[in-house]
Amino acid sequence: MENRHIDELAKRLFEGLPEAARAMRRDIESNFRAVLQSGLGKLDLTTRTEFEVQAKVLERARARIDELEQRLATLERRLKEFEETIPPVSD
Repeated sequence: MENRHIDELAKRLFEGLPEAARAMRRDIESNFRAVLQSGLGKLDLTTRTEFEVQAKVLERARARIDELEQRLATLERRLKEFEETIPPVSD
C-alpha cells in the first residue's frame, strides 16, 4: 500500500482520539503509521498498476483462447466432413 494511503489512515485514526491524547500527536501518528505499515505489509497486496497490467494480459489470453476454440471447432467440423466422404473399410 502506498505511503500516501497509510498517512491518510494514520491521520484518520489520530483525529478519532480524545483531545488529551492529541498532545502526543507526533508519537501517536508515527506509531499508527508503523503499525499500519507492518500489518499491511503482511498482506499479499498489489499496486493498481500491476493489477491493470495483469488485467490486460488476462484479456489478451481470453481473446486468444476464444480464437483457438473457434479454430478447433472449425477443424473438428472439417475432419467430420472429411471422414463422411471416405467410404467405410470392409474386412
